[in-house]
Amino acid sequence: MATFEVKGGTPLEGEIRPQGAKNEALQVLCATLLTPEKVIIHNIPAIVDVLQLIELFEKMGVIVHRLGEGSYSFEAKEIDFDYLQSDDYRDRAARLRGSVMIIGPLLARYGVGYIPKPGGDKIGRRRLDTHFIGFQKLGAEFDFDTGTNFFSVSGKNLKGCYMLLDEASVTGTANIVMAAVLAKGRTTIYNAACEPYVQQLCRMLNRMGALISGIASNLLVIDGVESLHGTAHTLLPDMIEVGSFIGMAAMTRSRITIKDVSFENLGIIPAQFARMGIEFEQRGDDIYIPRHEHYEIESFIDGSIMNIADAPWPGLTPDLLSVFLVVATQAKGSVLIHQKMFESRLFFVDKLIDMGAQIILCDPHRATVIGHDHKIRLRATTMTSPDIRAGVALLIAAMSADGRSIIQNVEQIDRGYQNIDGRLNALGACIRRIG
Repeated sequence: MATFEVKGGTPLEGEIRPQGAKNEALQVLCATLLTPEKVIIHNIPAIVDVLQLIELFEKMGVIVHRLGEGSYSFEAKEIDFDYLQSDDYRDRAARLRGSVMIIGPLLARYGVGYIPKPGGDKIGRRRLDTHFIGFQKLGAEFDFDTGTNFFSVSGKNLKGCYMLLDEASVTGTANIVMAAVLAKGRTTIYNAACEPYVQQLCRMLNRMGALISGIASNLLVIDGVESLHGTAHTLLPDMIEVGSFIGMAAMTRSRITIKDVSFENLGIIPAQFARMGIEFEQRGDDIYIPRHEHYEIESFIDGSIMNIADAPWPGLTPDLLSVFLVVATQAKGSVLIHQKMFESRLFFVDKLIDMGAQIILCDPHRATVIGHDHKIRLRATTMTSPDIRAGVALLIAAMSADGRSIIQNVEQIDRGYQNIDGRLNALGACIRRIG
């Protein structure tokens, strides 16, 4: 198990470029299974979750070529369905939350799909009902073996229909869209997720010959086609990394420029950091964050405490709430962090409390943070990264703390952040990887 040793209190300075978007990568990589023709994807991040998915594709029979740094070609000419019944497939796919999006393309193209119960972060219950209810509405049959935790769907003649999703699930929307593009007739998906990642997927599918309208809205209309062809696609920069770097810069009193952020696709993220009192400048498509001696959390107009909560796009992504929480520990003022989607994602705050942060965990979904205003530095400690986003939040805390901190299980951070220690050390951080 790898560990970070972090010497805190060192401000950063310089330029950093966000990696390709992890969540988009998992979607568009699965979409390459919809055609036997070559699909080229650029700006793929070299992170564990994505690299494991690519390895899984190769095991499934997909021809994969690395074309250069961050660029790959995929040709899914044939899929080895015997492998999909193997123990190796079960083991590999079960490690990845994103593996669930293999089912939609396989169902659309071959009329059958298999996947074990997917893994991912341990952040509470993460339902898959939206995915499979959507497949059933298209005419597929669904089975779940409770003994082996194995899902299967089958349906040779999918037919378009109207469906109202019970939740605006990003992966659920992506999976259903990929199943519907080859179904007969028209599929209308209401309450669809409309995150930039889903928009990117839909635009890529249209370039492959799909007929999807309503992109960027929560009402998607898909007219099925007979087949799809190859294309080339470039991933957006990762908005979660951009947000992580904004918060990190403010809390560590650093002066950095985040390059090529695709500002128009950041949504409410910059505005929410502004409400935390964090100043920044948009310089073209870059974000410049000056050194912050202080940053003060706003109150609502009626004087009540600021409440920062996650919500479906264009609301605030839940993946950044851990960062907002840790950044608030050194702000002036107080804030209520409300994590609505996952009931276990705030449990890492006990580690911040051990470091001297003033946090009240109200319940599994809400935490109140009373900021130190940089008057009291966090104390260094030893901690374990429980998931990707909490892991990077703990890294930010350690970088601002007084002394040397140890973060264990940093493989969790590696699942979502490419060479994070190397890139931050290039700006002046003191992070040593052990193991």
